[in-house]
Amino acid sequence: MPLERTPKLTVNGINGVTGQYDVKPLSSADLAARLRRSRDSGGISPLRTDRGRRLKTRAFPALPLGVRPEDVNQSGWTIVFHRDEDIAVRSALQPLLDHRLAKVKKPVQPLTYYPDDTVESWLGNLGVGWGNIAPEKVPYYLLIVGAPSRIPYQFVQNLDTEYCVGLLDLPDIAAYHRYVRSVIDYEEATAVGNKREVVYFGTRHPFDDATILSADWLMTPLAEGLPARPPSDAVPPVADEWSFGQRKFLGDAARRQALVDVLTAPDNRPPAIFFSATHGMVWPNGHELQLPAQGALLCQDWSGFGDITSTHYLAAGDVPDSASVSGVIAFFFACYGGGTPLEDRFAHEPGVEPPAIAPKPFAAALPSRLLAHPRGGALACIGHVERAWGYSISGQTMEPQIGPFRRALGRLMLGQPVGLAVQEFNDKCATASVSLANLLEKAYAGRPVDDIQLTATWTERNDAEGYVTLGDPAVHLRIDLLKP
Repeated sequence: MPLERTPKLTVNGINGVTGQYDVKPLSSADLAARLRRSRDSGGISPLRTDRGRRLKTRAFPALPLGVRPEDVNQSGWTIVFHRDEDIAVRSALQPLLDHRLAKVKKPVQPLTYYPDDTVESWLGNLGVGWGNIAPEKVPYYLLIVGAPSRIPYQFVQNLDTEYCVGLLDLPDIAAYHRYVRSVIDYEEATAVGNKREVVYFGTRHPFDDATILSADWLMTPLAEGLPARPPSDAVPPVADEWSFGQRKFLGDAARRQALVDVLTAPDNRPPAIFFSATHGMVWPNGHELQLPAQGALLCQDWSGFGDITSTHYLAAGDVPDSASVSGVIAFFFACYGGGTPLEDRFAHEPGVEPPAIAPKPFAAALPSRLLAHPRGGALACIGHVERAWGYSISGQTMEPQIGPFRRALGRLMLGQPVGLAVQEFNDKCATASVSLANLLEKAYAGRPVDDIQLTATWTERNDAEGYVTLGDPAVHLRIDLLKP
C-alpha cells in the first residue's frame, strides 16, 4: 500500500456536466493564503465561537454520571419538528414515537423548532445549556424531521456537537410511513435476514489523486489492516476485530453492476453494513439532475476526466424496486453523499459573499431512496453534507489517520446506536476546531505557522463536521440475531 503524501489538496466530487473535478486541486500554500486572509469571514469565526469552545473528551461528560450514552432508554430519545410541520408527517411518525417512548426511562414528547432559533436559544428555552445534558428535558438522541430548508443544516451540525442527531427528510408521506414501519419491524423481529458482514466498495482510478488517496489510505487499511510500525503493533482489519465477515469491491472490482448486485442481494440476505468511498456526483446550481443525482456514487466504470455519463454512477433512480436493503446501515464517503447546503462553505476571499450552490438546501436522494425502499428500508445512512475532503485522511502524517472510521464501524459492529457512532467525527471536529482556532490566532498575530499544518487542520475539521446521520439516530444492528 503506497503511503506517499499527496502533493495537492484534493476534494472528492466530479462535475456531472464537465467530467472534471468540481473543485480544482490546490496547493497547501494557496489554501493557507486564503485562510490567513479570511480572519473576518463567516467561515472562520464559528471555529472560535461554536465548536472550538466545546471540546469534548471520549468520556461524554455532558451526560449525567451513570447514564451510559449507548443506552437510549437511559439517555433519552425524542423527535424535533418544525413549528409548521405538516400534520400528516407528524401522524406518520407517531408509531415510532410510541415505540420509542414506551421504553425510555424519562419520556419527552416531541420538541419544536421555531424559525430563526439558534442552538443556544433553543436549548435555553428548554432549560438546558451547553455541557449539561438533561435527558428529561432534551434527550441525548434527537430525530429532526423535515427539510433542511426549514431546519438549517447549520443548526443540526451545531446541535450534534453534543447530542446524537439524526435527520429525516423524505419525499412524501408514504415514504415516512415505510421508513417507520421498517424500523419497528426490524426492532421487533425474532429473526433478521442480514448477514453479519460489512461490504466495502471503493473506487481507485489510476489517473485520480482523490480516489487513490481514499483507496490506499482509507479502504485498504479498514479492510486489510495495517502492518506493525514500531513502536506501534499491527492493526487488524476492523471486521476481524469485531468478528464480522467482509466482502471487498475495491479498485477494478468496484463496478456499477457490482454495486447494484450488492444492493439487490439475490439471496435476500443483505450485509449489515455497507461502506463506500467514491466520488460523489456534483451538478451546477439549478441543473435538472441536481436534486435527483447530487451525491450519486461514481463507480469504477468512469473512464477519465471529461468523460461522464449516467452509466458511470449510481443514483437514487438506479436502485431497483427489487433491491434488498432492509436492516442495512450504509456509510457513504462521497461529496454531497448526505446532502447539499444552500451556500458554498469553502474558504473565500474576505468581503466576498459565498456563492449559492443550490436553489435550496436539500437531503441527498440516494439515502432517501434506501431509507424508504418499498421492500423495507435501510435503518440509517451516514453521509456527508457538502464536500468530502479526502486529504483529511492523511493530515500531517505519513500514515493513514482513520481512527474515527475504525471506531465508528466498531460501534456499529458492537450493536451501538448509529448516532453514537457518528459522534466519533463530531469529536474530531471539535478537537480540530480548537487546533485551527489556535493556529489562526498565531497567524493573525504575525507568528509563523506552517502551511501544511494549517491546511491539514482546516481540512480535517471541515471533513469531520460534514458527517450526518440520515434516519433515526437510535437504530442499531441486532447483533444477537446476525448470522454469517
